Order: sequence, then C-alpha cells, then structure tokens
Amino acid sequence: MFKVLPKQTVSMYTRDGVRLDADIYRPDADGRFPVLLMRQPYGRAIASTVVYAHPSWYAAHGYIVVIQDVRGRGTSTGKFQPFTQEIADGEDTVNWVANLPGSNGQVGMYGFSYQGMTQLYAAATKPPALKTICPAMIGYDLYADWAYEGGAFCLQNNLAWAIQLATETARLQRDEKAYQALYKAYQNLPLDDAIPTRPEVMKNFAPDSFYHEWLQHSQPDEYWEKLSPKTYLQEVDLPIFHIGGWFDNYLRGTLHFYKDMAARSQFRQQLLVGPWSHLPWGHKVGEVDFGINAISPVDRMQICWFDQFLKGIDTGLLTQLPVWLFEMGTNTWKGFSSFPNFEHKSYFLQSYGLTSVRKDEGFLNTTCPEVGMDDVFVHDPWRPVPSLGGHAAITAGVFERSHLDCRTDVLTYTSEILDSDLHLAGEVVVAVVCSADKPTFDLCAVISEVYPDGRVYNLTQGYLRCQDGQKRVTRKIQLQATCARIARGNALRLSLSAACFPAYAMNFGNDSPLGIDAETITLTLSCGGTSLSQVLLPVVSQVPVR
Repeated sequence: MFKVLPKQTVSMYTRDGVRLDADIYRPDADGRFPVLLMRQPYGRAIASTVVYAHPSWYAAHGYIVVIQDVRGRGTSTGKFQPFTQEIADGEDTVNWVANLPGSNGQVGMYGFSYQGMTQLYAAATKPPALKTICPAMIGYDLYADWAYEGGAFCLQNNLAWAIQLATETARLQRDEKAYQALYKAYQNLPLDDAIPTRPEVMKNFAPDSFYHEWLQHSQPDEYWEKLSPKTYLQEVDLPIFHIGGWFDNYLRGTLHFYKDMAARSQFRQQLLVGPWSHLPWGHKVGEVDFGINAISPVDRMQICWFDQFLKGIDTGLLTQLPVWLFEMGTNTWKGFSSFPNFEHKSYFLQSYGLTSVRKDEGFLNTTCPEVGMDDVFVHDPWRPVPSLGGHAAITAGVFERSHLDCRTDVLTYTSEILDSDLHLAGEVVVAVVCSADKPTFDLCAVISEVYPDGRVYNLTQGYLRCQDGQKRVTRKIQLQATCARIARGNALRLSLSAACFPAYAMNFGNDSPLGIDAETITLTLSCGGTSLSQVLLPVVSQVPVR
C-alpha cells in the first residue's frame, strides 16, 4: 500500500475547446502507474462513493485515479446533454490521462450508472490506451434497457433523474427560483398533474431537458439508435468486468451487454450480480436483510481486475469462474461458467373464474390443467395498483405485498406448498393468453415467495405495454432475471395487474397521456384447458457450489 499525495485539481480541453476539470489522486512514490478514470455528472467530489471506496483507496493500491466532471457538470464548461457528447469527450479524456505525468500509458475505467455509460462511450473509438473497463448498472440499448421497459415509460426513475439533473443545472446557473421549484419537486415527485408524465415544473423550469425528447420517442426509432452505446460497440473488444444488481432498474442493460460481449469476445468477460438496488450495494434491500455475504465485494474485485489487466500481475483471476451470482434465500454466491441458461419449467395457470375476489381460487400447476375458466378483472385508473419494490420503483427491493395481492384488480396464482427447495437462476418469462375491451392495456407480472403465515415477498417482476388489446393472443412478459432459492414449506405466486404506478406511466386505454381521458379497462385472462397461460421458470436441477 502507498501513501497518497494531496488531491490535485487539473483541467484539459476537448477537441472543440471545452474545458473539463478533474481531481487527481496519486501514490506518493516514484515511478509510473496505471490510470483509473471515472467520468461523471454529479460533481466530482462525490466520486461515486455512494457505492465505491474513495478514490484515495484506489490510489493507495498503486494507481493514478482521475475523477472528471463531464461537459457542463460540476465546474466543467460547455452544455450538458446526456450521453450525446461522451464518445468524443471520452476519447479525448482517455488520451489525456494516458499522458499525465507519472502515467505508464495504461488506462482502465470504472463507475456505475452514468459513470458506467461513459466507459462504453469512451471505448467506442478504441483508444489504444484504454485496456479495460468495469461498467456497472448500465443501459446498452438506451430505449429498452433504460428509458422504457416492455414499451412502457419508466416514469418514476426517469422523472426523478430528470428533475435531479435539472435542479443541479439551475444551481450551476444561479437560478434561485428554478432551483427551489425543482428541488421541492425532487423531494415529492409531481405525479398528480393533469398530464402525469408531463408535470408543470418540468415544462416551466426545465423546458430543454432530455426528458421531453424521451417521451416524444416512445418507440425504438433512429433517435435511440444514435444515442445507444450498442450502436457503436460492435467492433470493440476488451476485457470487461460487468456488475449488476437483481433489483437495479438497469439490470437489463448489464446482462444485454454481458451476453453480447461474452458471445464474441476473445477476452475475459466477468459478471457479478448482487442482491442490490441501484444504490446502495449493501446487505439490506427493501425490507429483507440478505446477510453479511451481500455486502459489496466490488472494490477488492476491481483492484484484482486492474492488477491483472493493467499491471500484468497474475492474480489467479483467470483460473476462477467468470460469473458470480448471489442466490437470494441461501444468501450465498454461486459460480457459473457463463450466465445460466437452464431449460425453463412451466407452471400453468388454472382458475375457476373467481381469482380476482378469492386468493385461494388461482393455482400454479406443474401439469397443464384440462379444465379452467377465464378470469375477468377491471383496471380503474382512479385507483391504480401501486408500485412496491422490485427494480422499477423508488424505493426498490423486496417488500411484503400481501395487502396488494388482496386487491380485486390483482389476480394471484399460487403453487402448492413446496416439498423441496426450488432453485432459480436466469431469465423468467410469463406468457398469458388475454385480451381487453380497449385498444391498449398494460400487464405487470410479479413472482413472489409465499410463507405459511401469509407473508408474501416479491422476487422479480416485469412489465409489458400491450397493443391490439381486443385480440385474444399470448402476451409474453419478460421479467427481471433472478437467482433465488424458494424454501421448502413455502409456495410460489404469480400476481398479475394492469398497472404499477408510478414506476411506469399509466396506460389510459386509448394512447392518450391525459388523465381526463382515462378509461376503465376490463381484461380477460384465459386459464386452464388449451390456453397454456404459464410461468416459465429457470429451475436449477443441480445448484453449483463453489
């Protein structure tokens, strides 16, 4: 371990003359060291210490650590437009830090969320000095992995982030009125305006926010293609350490990127997924404590990673399994040779038509039932099913939800009590045959563990905006991937609803954003017989123990 010199603040200029400011942490020692770079929009002093060790800790391990304010944020000049400038600015910054005094020319990057995204953009032009990246919790396809899920706008997270950035912009511009209005809105999101997705505070005090463009582009069009890292990374190949959380709203992007790279890379692609929400990365997520093993190992793992790929030290890393998933329930880490792709086991829905009013009337069967009746339930936009935990809500995580399952606009289907532990690892899909009396409707699917005393805790969920609503067809809902043990003596439950507000923007049944146009939606779900409505679970036949 090295002593660390006092922090330096230095500046560089981009190719178009914009000044970017950075803090530099150096080992107090002679010689040359690799550089670790983080580029972020929240004020460089924070340095993502909400989830990572302080940069001085990394510097003490023999690295020059550079934390930079991206264009238009912190004290850097220029105008901030999320993601649009990060390819060129990232390339310029990598080239600059590679040539800092004391640098050995080897650069690695780390950071999560936007700081993870800046790594992907910086890698796009393949700057020679950039040897490895460690992106955590990112969107590979910005439309499907970040802004929208299943075609539905991720309202709560998008709006909160937009207001946060707009508030900081107002502060930097010394606009007291805008700052106070936006800060107040951030503390209590304005979700009851006439147009819930377009609150007045954003129109009045952040008219040039990216948020308005994201709403306008509700389909995966050219706008998203130009913005998404996926467009620019098809020829890029680096050793990459991918990091995600089971309750992170961007896990889709982390896994999307990992799978793409693992399929084509000549370098090591390492994946770690913990039982975490977007932040913090601790042992308690929502109402459940996953124990000491759930505390983040990321800092030490990153030092090991950077020692291997920037210093050329044989850390033993390459002899270890590349995929580590935290199994909730046993609260242990499981190693895999790749992201698990177990054959799905079907749990078929069965009902006799009273599932919406009786929680003991909906069943999950491992064999396809020969008989069953349709379940009909009504979504009333005056009292939508509220979001609770999962990955898309604020606050994310695991919560007791039996009070939601008692609602008549939530259909629940419960398995028999398990006579042995059920281990799941991988992708979860819910496929239901259904229709509605309106042109469009939404489906929210939640998989939970049911305890003998009636407590119900969510494990994973997914959301889908359905078009051609009056056609009775199979709708497939892709749920968040998971790794969990459902204990012997408990049961498995599927809960279905037509809303999860405010995590997702409300569907009023007619493609209108106006609450005044809201219409009641009656949905019909086919169960039993030949309908084959089912839950597809990645059941692990033999749990790897490493």
